[in-house]
Amino acid sequence: MDISDADVISAMKEIQGYIDITPSDFREIFHIAYTHAMRRIMQSRTARDIMTSPVASVQAGMNMADAVHFLADKHYSGVPVVDEAGKIVGVLSEKDFLRRMGLSRPTSFMEIVSYCLNNKGCLVSELHNHTVAEIMSSPPITGGPEMTMDLISSLFLEVQINRLPIVDDEGKPIGIVTRTNLVQSYCALPGGKS
Repeated sequence: MDISDADVISAMKEIQGYIDITPSDFREIFHIAYTHAMRRIMQSRTARDIMTSPVASVQAGMNMADAVHFLADKHYSGVPVVDEAGKIVGVLSEKDFLRRMGLSRPTSFMEIVSYCLNNKGCLVSELHNHTVAEIMSSPPITGGPEMTMDLISSLFLEVQINRLPIVDDEGKPIGIVTRTNLVQSYCALPGGKS
């Protein structure tokens, strides 16, 4: 946020009494205080505060056609994968499908269509009669409900993930933090855009 001299002078005039400080000094103090406040907020808001709960998941033994139908129907780009006991064992996302189809780098939808139109068979045809467990990312990267926003943001950048399943002490998913959750939380912070 950029503060003009006029903003500073107006603020200084609203303070009762005499202030022996220049607008430049005031602006510098404000920026430092604002940075500290934002850091404090980022370290105090937790996954529990921003996660989507309850979280949808798919079973590891689910056949691929049913899993894809579920993702498409719900407009999800990925979900946690659980075993019969409800414990998280992996994550199924668009990246897993692209990797299985031989496309390791980020790929656009049009690149996939182009490949399918210019080659025999479509890339997804080989996924028939497979289960979620065969292509999911495992072991899953998870977090706990007390993980802070700043740690979650750092983890997203460090390991290039788009969602973080939040699990209880037994390893069962209780929520999920997505990029959308993070963006909405940043926008809700003082000075954030909404």
